Amino acid sequence: MFFGSRKGSEHNSGQDKVISMDRFRDGSSLSPIRQAEAYWTALRQGEDVPKRSQIDPRGLENILSQTFILERIAPGIARFRLAGQKLNEMAGMEVRGMPLTAFFTPTARKQVSAALEHMFDAPAVVELSLQTEATRNRPSQEARMLLMPLRSDLGDVSRALGVFVSEGNSMKTSQRFNVTATELRPVTPLLKPKMSPASKSPNEVNAGFAETQAKFSDEPSVMDEARALVEASRQSMDEARKSLSEIGKPTEKTKPSRSSHLRLVVSRD
Repeated sequence: MFFGSRKGSEHNSGQDKVISMDRFRDGSSLSPIRQAEAYWTALRQGEDVPKRSQIDPRGLENILSQTFILERIAPGIARFRLAGQKLNEMAGMEVRGMPLTAFFTPTARKQVSAALEHMFDAPAVVELSLQTEATRNRPSQEARMLLMPLRSDLGDVSRALGVFVSEGNSMKTSQRFNVTATELRPVTPLLKPKMSPASKSPNEVNAGFAETQAKFSDEPSVMDEARALVEASRQSMDEARKSLSEIGKPTEKTKPSRSSHLRLVVSRD
C-alpha cells in the first residue's frame, strides 16, 4: 500500500489518496482460465496432447489454488488426483479422490459425463459455464470450469488439467452446480510456422522492393564429373591411336635434286 500525506501538509500536496498495489502483483487481471490454457498449449510443442509429467506447478503458481488434475477411472467418470484449496472451499471438504460429478446436481451429471468422454476420446478441450441453484439464504452463483486432456506415462489420454473459477463460497457449505453452457473444442495439431522472408531460398523471385538476388548455377554432381573424366580419357586415347597410325605411312616423294658437276674449262689462249 502507498500512503499519501495528510491533508493540510505542505509536502506532497495532492497525494492524499491510498492506492492498493495488490491487484498488480497477484496477476488477477489475467483470467485464470486463459492463463492455464496458454500454459497447456505451450507444453504441446507440436504434439496433439501434452503429457501429465510435463505439468510443473511453478508454471501455474498464480492459479494453483484453482487448479486440479483428473484421472479417468471409468467411462464418463474421472476423479480428483490433485486439487487446489479453492475447490476444497467450494465443496466444503477435501475433494481428493472424489469424482468430478460430485460438484454437480443430479440433472447435470449426465452432461458432465458426456463431456468427459468426448474430452478423452476425441480428444478435446471442454469449457463449462456453471450456476448454482438459488435458495432462500443464498443467491445464485456463477462459475466456469476448463478441462484440458493430458497423456499418462503409458501414452493414453486418461488425465486432464482443470481450472475452476468462482466468486467464492462465503457460506463454507457444499456447493452443487448446474451446467448452463458447454463448449467443446477439438485438439488439432499445431501448425508449423511459416518460413520468414529472410529464410527463403535466394533463387526465389523477390516480390518486395529489394533487388532480386542473382541465381546460383547448378553445381555439377559426382557422376557428371566422372563422365567428363571418362570422355577426356577417351579423346586422349583416340588422338594417341591416330598419331601411331600416321607414323607407318610413307611420306610424299620429293623431286630428286640434281647433284652439282665439275665443269672443265679449257682456254687456248
